[in-house]
Amino acid sequence: MKSDMNRRFHTRVIANIFYSAVVTVLIEIFLVTNVSLIASYMRNTQRDNVFLEMLTSFDVVVILIYVLLGIGVFTVTFLILQEKSMKYIARISNAMQSISEGDLNVTVDIEGDDEFSVMAASLNKMVGDLKELMDKEREAERTKNELITNIAHDLRTPLTSIIGYLELLSGDSHLDIEMRKKYTGIAYVKTKRLEKLIEDLFGFTKLNYGKISMNVSRVDVVKLLSQLLEEFYPSFVDKNLSYELQSNVPAQVISADGNLLARLFDNLINNAIKYGADGKRILVRIHGGEELVTFQVINYGYVIPEEELPLIFNKFYRVEQSRSTNTGGTGLGLAIAKNIVDMHGGTIDVTSDLSGTVFTVKMQVNFDVNKENFGKIG
Repeated sequence: MKSDMNRRFHTRVIANIFYSAVVTVLIEIFLVTNVSLIASYMRNTQRDNVFLEMLTSFDVVVILIYVLLGIGVFTVTFLILQEKSMKYIARISNAMQSISEGDLNVTVDIEGDDEFSVMAASLNKMVGDLKELMDKEREAERTKNELITNIAHDLRTPLTSIIGYLELLSGDSHLDIEMRKKYTGIAYVKTKRLEKLIEDLFGFTKLNYGKISMNVSRVDVVKLLSQLLEEFYPSFVDKNLSYELQSNVPAQVISADGNLLARLFDNLINNAIKYGADGKRILVRIHGGEELVTFQVINYGYVIPEEELPLIFNKFYRVEQSRSTNTGGTGLGLAIAKNIVDMHGGTIDVTSDLSGTVFTVKMQVNFDVNKENFGKIG
């Protein structure tokens, strides 16, 4: 396509050169013929004119005059024929100057299908890309500031509680054993929350700015999820939630990085506990196959609005921000989960309605790693 446009542009330029040359020749012939006729008439009527006689002598000076006249005629004609293209180039140049000065609201109308129209289209695309990039940068700055604010609040709240309860424990020697146990338990829970927040931040930083080599081995995902659910038992009790693991196979071994896989399902289960407390039940399903294994983590609590579903895996995004203040978290858990799934060549989707919020992960049973796989949250 590009070569066709080049060819059309060159063809038009050559055609304009040809038209200019034809006009020049016709004008030169017209001048020479008429000057000769007028000089002949003047001689016949015995009214000689020195200037006309000189023009018909065709010596070196006269020939040079005709050549210069021909060049002038050719130049003027060619410029007239090229005037439209020159004006178009000037508009493109002015637009480029405006863009260089920071005006990104400039666009150039696409005219024709030559190199200049391609240049205009490329310029418009560049402006669009720059505006999109600037919007993303502004959004990144906004989310970064929001993250700092949220992290400062999320870290300060449990830290303040921990300090307060520790001061009570250390300062009041008259507290009975039950109250000491209660205060110690609260401080422990707050400390675990701090640990989770810091883990999310560390995991995000490592995935986003560093490189993680995958250590792929054979992992029994039925056993892995069973162990994870048992580890979450205190959280289930605290939120008054029941849980169930359903699998169509007693064991399902896949090729994966066991640590990353544990982090993936830890984030999904933790998310289900946070937003599924109202539903009183968490269900984890495994459907094993010869080539593909499907995981589902289902909660029956808060329904995610449909317009928020496409944003759910974005970094720093938290469903219903006011609610997230109570549930805690950095908004990085699901972004990290998606990244881990992507590293394993799998897919992750979410649906949410009155019948439950379902996170579905699909992975290959035999994941082939030819090169080092690295994670980066986009």
